[in-house]
Amino acid sequence: MKPSGKTKTLVASCLLALVLVAVRAQPAAGQDTQPALKGLRVAWAGHSFLMFAPGIVDSIAKSAGVKGHSHPALSGIGGSRVIQHWDVPEEKNKVKTALKDAKIDVLILSPIFLPDDGIENFVKLAVQYNPKVRVHVQEFWMPFDRPEKDINKDRPKKVERAGRTLDELRQMHAAYFKSMDELVKALRDKHGASAVYVVPVGQAVMALRERIIAGKAPGLKTQDDLFTDAIGHAAPALQALAAYCHYAALYRTSPVGLPAPKILAKAAEGEALNRLLQELAWDAVRGHPLSGVADSR
Repeated sequence: MKPSGKTKTLVASCLLALVLVAVRAQPAAGQDTQPALKGLRVAWAGHSFLMFAPGIVDSIAKSAGVKGHSHPALSGIGGSRVIQHWDVPEEKNKVKTALKDAKIDVLILSPIFLPDDGIENFVKLAVQYNPKVRVHVQEFWMPFDRPEKDINKDRPKKVERAGRTLDELRQMHAAYFKSMDELVKALRDKHGASAVYVVPVGQAVMALRERIIAGKAPGLKTQDDLFTDAIGHAAPALQALAAYCHYAALYRTSPVGLPAPKILAKAAEGEALNRLLQELAWDAVRGHPLSGVADSR
């Protein structure tokens, strides 16, 4: 028995409806189909080469659509070693309190030079109260552009960075980077491979300085443009680079393509510079074997 005209019309209408539903379910061109990242509760403890980062990372996470990102505990001490943050009296130690209350997903520490007993003290405390916690240790760039461990020894009033070669930078940072990796590997052996990670900010800075030397860093004319003083406090471009490294290490995802943070609002060639900083940060983090990015893939 052949289907009637009405039956054919009904079938055609149903097929058309299914097609329309399927089309509407498809994302628009360029629409992000990745699930939203779950926000992390991040505690920060460090000195002035780190403490500019929490606010910038907050804005990056917001622009990326991360829901629930927060920093419930901060401890900033100028020129500090991690042990100084550990030694803050118990009643005033917000980082310790937050760790004991299991209100922290990631603790970010920034030592100057090693050894620094405060790092392992915090790792022990963190994993005791939250076995899933992560401790991120920031490696940084050499104060005064020299590998001198005593940063208060013979402090120069001015440092000429513009003429530095890539070989000089590598030699200057090699022992420091090695000591950081060795420390984190040792802590992993004692407290678990998922407990401690490196945030390779220093290596991202090296890569940016290499681009500046080659004349391939938009808006940055000399290496001096990255610093505000002799010791090496971060200028806006360096602050953004470091913040992108932390964002990439925290969420184990690329920051490339996100809008520029406010810190770069007045930067020359801001859009191109922002893109470069994002790419260098992501390259450094995903390329470092102790950052945790390779572990998550």
